Amino acid sequence: RLYIGWFGVLMIPTLLTATSVFIIAFVAAPPVDIDGIREPVAGSLLYGNNIISGAIIPSSAAIGIHFYPIWEAASLDEWLYNGGPYELIVLHFLLGVCCYIGREWELSYRLGMRPWISVAFTAPVAAASAVFLVYPIGQGSFSDGMPLGISGTFNFMLVFQAEHNILMHPFHQLGVAGVFGGSLFSAMHGSLVTSSLIRETTENESANNGYKFGQEEETYNIVAAHGYFGRLI
Repeated sequence: RLYIGWFGVLMIPTLLTATSVFIIAFVAAPPVDIDGIREPVAGSLLYGNNIISGAIIPSSAAIGIHFYPIWEAASLDEWLYNGGPYELIVLHFLLGVCCYIGREWELSYRLGMRPWISVAFTAPVAAASAVFLVYPIGQGSFSDGMPLGISGTFNFMLVFQAEHNILMHPFHQLGVAGVFGGSLFSAMHGSLVTSSLIRETTENESANNGYKFGQEEETYNIVAAHGYFGRLI
């Protein structure tokens, strides 16, 4: 079974819309005048790109950060030429993943769990919001957002470094240290816990059968885990 919940009611249509438009645009979208200088850039497969070079080209600089739904353009051709699909995909995607956070919290709440799974997922959502929404707003145009493609992502990173020298920014350095440190501690903690589980079942049963959610008894031997790790460092 799949939990939907109230947040899922909004998440499902927004993510389906973003995914559908992404696939169609990645395959068949016409070139986009990203710089607003009448020099369209092709990003779709049907216009000469492959999986590596293909991308959803960001909305035109002529649009800026204006809200640009289909009905704001004089025609569908104009909307495509100005990169309308990029805004549609990004805004639906961000709304959808925010609803995914809410859905994680909602399911945790209903099961009597603590909310930290949803809190952890806010980290990648914050990163996506930074490159797709916050930075374009700061620059004054969605044309400065990250293209939705492999080469486009690397191009965005190189241009960002050239213009802002982000690798020397102390907050970025702290963020990198936090990501690597977090992955290290997660690996250490998870491996120590699973390596020191207190067996409650026979060899012929799943270890999961020995535990039930919310039990008061400890599930692993923290003394053994710390003793093992203490002898390593």
